[in-house]
This record gives sequence, structure tokens and C-alpha cells, in this order.
Amino acid sequence: MKKVVALILALALCLGAVACSSENKEDNNNNTVTKTEDGNTRTTPDTSTTEPETLDPDGTHIVTDHAGNSVEVPNVINRIVVADIYPMASVLTVFFDSAEKIVGMAAPCMSAAKNGLLGELYPEILNAKTDFIDGTNVNIEELLKLNPDVVFYSAGSKEEGEAYKNAGIPAIAISPGKWGYDAIETLNQWIETLVQLFPENDKSKIVREYSEKTYKMVQERVSGLSDADKVKVFFLFQYSDSNIMTSGKKFFGQWWCDAIGAKNAAEELEKDNSVAVNMEQIYAWNPELIFITNFNTAKPDDLYNNTVGSYDWSEIEAVKNKQVYKMPLGMYRSYTCGVDTPVTLLWLAKTVYPSLFEDIDITAETKKYYQEVFGITLTDEQANKIFSPVSAAGTGFVGNGK
Repeated sequence: MKKVVALILALALCLGAVACSSENKEDNNNNTVTKTEDGNTRTTPDTSTTEPETLDPDGTHIVTDHAGNSVEVPNVINRIVVADIYPMASVLTVFFDSAEKIVGMAAPCMSAAKNGLLGELYPEILNAKTDFIDGTNVNIEELLKLNPDVVFYSAGSKEEGEAYKNAGIPAIAISPGKWGYDAIETLNQWIETLVQLFPENDKSKIVREYSEKTYKMVQERVSGLSDADKVKVFFLFQYSDSNIMTSGKKFFGQWWCDAIGAKNAAEELEKDNSVAVNMEQIYAWNPELIFITNFNTAKPDDLYNNTVGSYDWSEIEAVKNKQVYKMPLGMYRSYTCGVDTPVTLLWLAKTVYPSLFEDIDITAETKKYYQEVFGITLTDEQANKIFSPVSAAGTGFVGNGK
């Protein structure tokens, strides 16, 4: 009888093991292969005994950039130039918690650094050279004088990429729009690309987890809004006495609106990137709330008092109700993707729907984010500075929101 019971128990254990192995298997590299509810499989790397890869300091390795190029880069990178992908200088600085590697960047990066938190936290970035680039035109001879180990540039600048290749400069194409101007996913992809270059500094998991958790929380809170309850928002991207530009359906403004449960006043415009509009269109849209980016020097009072050009904003609902706000300037201009993206998302949601986010202490959340994700300690004063940008932060900008 005892033998029969033992045989039954053994058989049960075997069947249980078979059943488990059908759901969680290991491949030849000891990675766990899990069968998901939809019938697909997900492979989870085995990190129990994995140590960061040690690279030969005299060698090179291959990085795949956002244009699909396979770029050979040095294993040790000490000198970095950021060309026409402006937010990347700040992303790199926070990624390293140091600006010592940044030897060159464009003038719009410098104006943001000088007038925002980046230059205060990392004053060494103010030593970076800017004379190698005029707008989006790079002077290769001046660039070579900086002796860069690698250059970052906009993936849309194909001719620029060819110039770097011909000059023998390792150059990484970075895209601001490849992921549909989804600022959260774009930040995640940027960080994952940096980890290819600097595998010993892998922050991809913690950045993704924190940013996606923040996005999910905001989405859950605004999911119950009816169409009638959704606030109509207008992004004043660029603004001068002769120019008004905003975000149509294919730019960051649309993603921000979708992410916080708002309506983009200019959603009907299909042009990619920023779009020029006139006051007649804005009158017709009559937005309930206006966000002014730091890609211009205007402040809310400029709309309340009509101090720019001959524009008259007085009949716009957002202006009549004093619902015009300057967007944050943290490490860079927060309208685009950057390291401030999760904090910007919370600030936008709280500004548009204060009753839904009244429990969110934006100062505390900003400090928590930088400490938990990047190990950077901010004071209350520094955190609050992000949400009170100076006008000068909007100087020096050319181009379309890179």
C-alpha cells in the first residue's frame, strides 16, 4: 500500500512539473520564457547571476541608432557633442549626473541651461562650446577641433549624418518623433540607446517603470471624463510679433492632451511638427486654457495685456478667465521629450484638472522622481524653480522643437 501511495505522489509531482514547464520554460541562455494570456510568449532575461558587461577600454562596439544605422563607437567615451537634437545634452547630463563629458552643444541648449536648473546643478556644462553649429548648420572643421568621441544629432538630418560619416566621426541619430511624439516612450527609447553606449550605467528599467507608472496613474484619473468635461487646450509653441505656431495632430501637444484627457484645440491640423496659425483660427477654436512653451519668451501677462505685436487675445476664453500658463523649464524645455517628462505630465494634469489631482504635491513628486530614478537630490527651491521659468529661457531657439 505504501508503495502505491508513493507512486501516486511521484506521478503527481511529475505532472505538476510538466504543467509548470508549459507556462515557464528556460531557453538555452537560462532566460525565462513565459506564455501570456493571448498565447504569445515573453522572454525575461536571467539576471540572477548576470554582471555588467566589461568592455575592453581600447576597443569599440556597435550601437544601432534611431535611423537604423549600425555605428561603431569607442568603448570609452569621454568627449560628447550634441548637435541639433537639443534636449539630449540635458538627458546625457542627468544620465551621468555630470556634465563633464559634454564638450559641445547648440546655442538653444546653452540658453536653456543658463536660465534653468541644469546650469545651476551642473555649472560645468556652461563651458561647452557652441560655435561649431549655427542653427542646424554644423561646421565640421570647428566640430573636429572639439575632438569628439561621439556626436548626437537629429535622425531627420540625413545629410548631416553623412557629413559626420565622411569625416570619420561616430555619430548617433536620435529621433524626437519616431514614436508618434509619445514623450514617455521617446524618453524610454532615448535612455535605452544611451545604455547601448554606456552599458555600465543602465537606467533603462527604472526610467521606464517610473514613467509608465506615472502615465498609468494619470490615465486612470482622467478616464471618467465625458467629452463635455474635457478642457480645450491650445499650445502656444512659438510666438512673436509676426508668428504664431502651435501643435496640430502630429506633434507633442497632441500627445500631451491625449495623455491628460484634454482636447487639442488645433487637432484638425494634420501637418507634422509645429504649424503656423493666425488669430482668426484661434478665435474660432476659442480654447479654455493656453500653455505657453519655453520656445518663446512670452509670459501669460503678454496675452492678458496684448503686449506682443498687434494681436488681441481679449476675447479668448482662456484669457478672460486667466487660464494661461507658462510650461515648466527643468533640465530643458519641457514641451518636448526629456528627463522632466514624467514630472511635466503630472504638472499638466494638475493644472488642467486641479480637482482630480488635488492630492498631488508637485514639489514633493519632483524631488521624489529625481532622487529615486537618478539619485539627484533637489531642494524645495530647486524643484519649484522648474515651474517658474524666466523669459530668457526662450531665447536662442531656431527650428522645430528638437
